[in-house]
Amino acid sequence: MTISPDLEAQILRYYHVERWHMNTIARQLHVHHGTVARVLRQAGLPRPGPPARPSAIDPYLPFILETLQKFPTLTAARLYAMVVERGYRGRPDHFRHLISLHRPRPPAEAYLRLRTLPGEQAQVDWAHFGHLAIGRARRALMAFVMVLSYSRSIYLRFFLGARLQNFLRGHVGAFTAWSGVPRVLLYDNLKSAVLERVGDAIRFHPELLAFAAHHRFEPRPVAVARGNEKGRVERAIRYARDAFFAARTYRDLDDLNAQAAAWCAGQAAERPCPDEPALRVRQAFAHEQSQLLALPEHAFPVIERVEVAAAKTPYVRFDLNDYSIPHTHVRRLLVVLAEPERVRIVDGATVLAEHPRSYDKGACIELPAHIEALVTTKRAARRHRATHRLAHAVPASVALLARAAERGHNLGSITAALGRLLDRYGATELQIAIETALAQDVPHPNAVRLALERRREARREPPPVAVALPAYVAARDVAVAPHRLEPYDQLTEPHHDDD
Repeated sequence: MTISPDLEAQILRYYHVERWHMNTIARQLHVHHGTVARVLRQAGLPRPGPPARPSAIDPYLPFILETLQKFPTLTAARLYAMVVERGYRGRPDHFRHLISLHRPRPPAEAYLRLRTLPGEQAQVDWAHFGHLAIGRARRALMAFVMVLSYSRSIYLRFFLGARLQNFLRGHVGAFTAWSGVPRVLLYDNLKSAVLERVGDAIRFHPELLAFAAHHRFEPRPVAVARGNEKGRVERAIRYARDAFFAARTYRDLDDLNAQAAAWCAGQAAERPCPDEPALRVRQAFAHEQSQLLALPEHAFPVIERVEVAAAKTPYVRFDLNDYSIPHTHVRRLLVVLAEPERVRIVDGATVLAEHPRSYDKGACIELPAHIEALVTTKRAARRHRATHRLAHAVPASVALLARAAERGHNLGSITAALGRLLDRYGATELQIAIETALAQDVPHPNAVRLALERRREARREPPPVAVALPAYVAARDVAVAPHRLEPYDQLTEPHHDDD
């Protein structure tokens, strides 16, 4: 704890002049007693009163200091066991407190102030800013931050997730806003940049290398656990949290990004430049912009490519949502090409479907044409099954359907009507009735029904009743042969016992 010189003077006066105890000083001045003890030690004044009593640990201090010199990270519990074996009889909790006073502290590391040339370097990092609720989904709100090391110009943009494609889109947005590209981009060891690292051997993400080659900059990761090497972007993130995001309200992601762009061009650009205190960040950037590399002539395609497997339903799952495809491409391996605003589903070079992208969870995004085509196919399949049944049971139905098609009648309704007549009157009667209707050149179910009714009335039979029974009930209706009654007559005849 750092205290003011006035408070330090009060501690020394109360202790050496007023003869207050350390705990009394700490209680009256509202500071920790350890702070009071530290001030007294740093003052180097003799302690008032009788000299301090010798401690039971004093005979073992040379051994303890020598051991800690060789093994600085040795635990107090292990050191206590070693000292007990040598005759120490103190308590372990008090021993742990004494060891904390004598354990060697690592020397404080000093850092050089790094200066860069205009247009030479930029630093990049992700920052987590909570979550954003979209429908039933809870998306991570990630901020992409890039800062120019010389002018400290900040580019800030928010994304739903830290995917590599969002990482590259952040680069493109920064380069476009600055109308140029820095020569070196400094990264932390994040997965979007570094896939694997063993010492100085680094395996970059291949898509990031292709992106860097297209824009002609050098990707350079900092050393492991050396966040100070990219302190400019760390401070920029902290500045964005405090000066921009804190207590800010926004409607959606687009509104938040619009406010972030206005903040970068306004308040963030008007702050003093740390390397050039006489200049504002806007003025320093105007000097640095001419030193940036020119933008490439053609844009780098930043598209998320994911292979998906279509199941038996005409949908593919991508990013927590279902997107419809033509029913002719089910049970195949397809490819989803996703951009921030749209999703395309392709099979090789053929684009099967294009949908607006949804960031909800469990949503079903479909084109009506896909579902209508599947329904039409299913209905046609049912009609073909009924036609096949009719043709097999009543051969004359094929000719009737052919003539009805020539006259433009609805084959679906004709097939359904003939199927019902087949269930009610049977195949033999329907065959004769259809032949009668064809002889009269009237290929219509009404003519067939009229012929069936005339034949029934001529036979003086009651109208048939169609009763659809379940299969297991119909199977019970089997013909049962009655028993002969002659064996029962023998029971009434008199019996003569043999002598």
